[in-house]
Amino acid sequence: MPQSLNKIYIHIVFSTKNRKPLISDDIKEELFNYLGGICKNLECNPIQVGGYKDHIHILCLLSKKITLIKLLEELKSSSSKWMKTKDVKFSSFYWQSGYGVFSVNPTEIDIVTDYIQRQEEHHKVKSFQEEYRAFLNKYRMEYNEEYVWD
Repeated sequence: MPQSLNKIYIHIVFSTKNRKPLISDDIKEELFNYLGGICKNLECNPIQVGGYKDHIHILCLLSKKITLIKLLEELKSSSSKWMKTKDVKFSSFYWQSGYGVFSVNPTEIDIVTDYIQRQEEHHKVKSFQEEYRAFLNKYRMEYNEEYVWD
């Protein structure tokens, strides 16, 4: 087979440093678009970007030309620097050092897209920590609670 093909859907989740609620209504759409633009520039086609006051969800395709860690580094460092330029109230904006990345079955793209779009509604009843633990448990990931949060 001479052609190299891949179609790997990933769901990326990370929070603000110490889960501070810094993603305000006046910046969130612009931030989501900025993160989507980073994905596009790295040929990681964004399908849905969203989140809530203290965290981000990104559903995208992982390009065969870039490593996962490079994508995460670009997303987090570029957007953190960008946020600091938007307003003095974001001068201490940082992302947590960790992240979660979960594979997505192509048949569940609509489910994950809908889930990301409903973050505001979802977080009226569930904290980010509860949501993230649920993902870790669903994917049967081993983790140490002591090191998950920063």
